[in-house]
Amino acid sequence: MTTYETGIPETGALQQTGAPLRSRTHTWQPRPEMTPEIFGMSGLEILRASLKGELPGASMMSTLGFRLTEAAEGVAVFEGDPGDHLLNPMGTVHGGFLATLLDSALGSSVMTLLPAGTAYTTVQLGVHMIRPVMADTPTLRCEGTALHVGRTTATAEARVTGTHDGKLYAHATTTCAILRAG
Repeated sequence: MTTYETGIPETGALQQTGAPLRSRTHTWQPRPEMTPEIFGMSGLEILRASLKGELPGASMMSTLGFRLTEAAEGVAVFEGDPGDHLLNPMGTVHGGFLATLLDSALGSSVMTLLPAGTAYTTVQLGVHMIRPVMADTPTLRCEGTALHVGRTTATAEARVTGTHDGKLYAHATTTCAILRAG
């Protein structure tokens, strides 16, 4: 959950703009320890448990304002809400927001194909940003698709599109290392 508050600037350069200060607060539930029950779940089972609210989502999602919306074999979908809390010095949403959204969908698409007791980590991320995202850009959808999941490596691709206009905002590929138990 994210909440926003506004206030009056106290002093200095901010006072000159006349714009009220804003603050953003987010809350999250910490991930549980890797219990035998969780360790015994496949990647897809973990993501589906998160979708059902049986396991908390990754805290990064509340930090940046995005959420997992779908998980199926080889596919993971996230939606993200841009805002002025994500702006870079040029006044557009920082590319790191898109990169994180893409990396989440890419890795989670790989995760959906991993057996119990197996993890992954991103070792390469190639991002292509097509058009700028503004603070008032409506919700963006990011769909990741696993292309190959082998014994030691995996690859995936993802696309960020506007839910309001269907336009492509960014796309990416990844290579992940597969981390097997033992």
